[in-house]
Amino acid sequence: MDAISLFIVVTSISTVLAILVTLSLRAFARERKLKNFMGRRNRDYTWKDTVLRLSRSTIRINQQELSQKLIAAGFYQERYVHLYFPVKYGLFLISTLLVLIYRGSLELSYFHLIAVVAIMMIFFIIAPDIYLEQRKKQLTRKISQNLPYLIDLLGVCVQTGMTIESAFIYLTKEVASFDKDLAYMLKRTTDRSRIVGLPKSLDELYERVPSSEMRSFVHTINQSLHYGTSIYSILLTLAKDIREIQMLGLEERVGKLSAKMSIPLIVFIMFPIVILIAAPGVMRLFYHGFHY
Repeated sequence: MDAISLFIVVTSISTVLAILVTLSLRAFARERKLKNFMGRRNRDYTWKDTVLRLSRSTIRINQQELSQKLIAAGFYQERYVHLYFPVKYGLFLISTLLVLIYRGSLELSYFHLIAVVAIMMIFFIIAPDIYLEQRKKQLTRKISQNLPYLIDLLGVCVQTGMTIESAFIYLTKEVASFDKDLAYMLKRTTDRSRIVGLPKSLDELYERVPSSEMRSFVHTINQSLHYGTSIYSILLTLAKDIREIQMLGLEERVGKLSAKMSIPLIVFIMFPIVILIAAPGVMRLFYHGFHY
């Protein structure tokens, strides 16, 4: 292995280690700030205790954040969360080493080698996070579109005399027939409500589905729980308002479609027509010019 290949290996490993150390320090600082906020004094630790606490807090907090990110993206198998970072960075390092080992047979120049390593870094390290963010946006949009149906069903359950907690438990099974993602969010909310209470679990639901529709729904339920007001008419009004807002958004997208279609029309229709109209005259002009 020559000096350039060794430099690329060291740079790749250093980049991965720098990312891991940065995440570890951020997680450790967040945990220490949380303990200081809760009034817990930190006693003096040796450097070994500090390293152990740093690694434990990093693993715990990163897995919690990653678990929330995967759930928000629609991946509900939490038992595989701990494999995400090792697989992502491990595949990058293994693929980099394989490319460096077989560089001679592949006949890659140094420029191409650096480009391949950069592409693999994007593919294995950056692309999975971007994919999770896109999945989260799509799932948030899907749940927000089906939220008015849930609000109508919740209003009917409350009108029949059910409490909000029992209505959530009942709707978890009913909603699964047309939206499994929304049913899972409801199930997770009801499970968390037994531990931290319904208001806190609703706030966590809004963190997983951050949309204006979900914020209005959570705020309405929390206000009803806090003041004890009647919620049936409010839920019906909320479902109607959300449908109207979604319809206005759809009409706005349809209105923008004509402006977006003007560019392909100009490029693929107007320019060819202009060329077809002007081409005979231009060719005739060139023809007579050559003869004279």
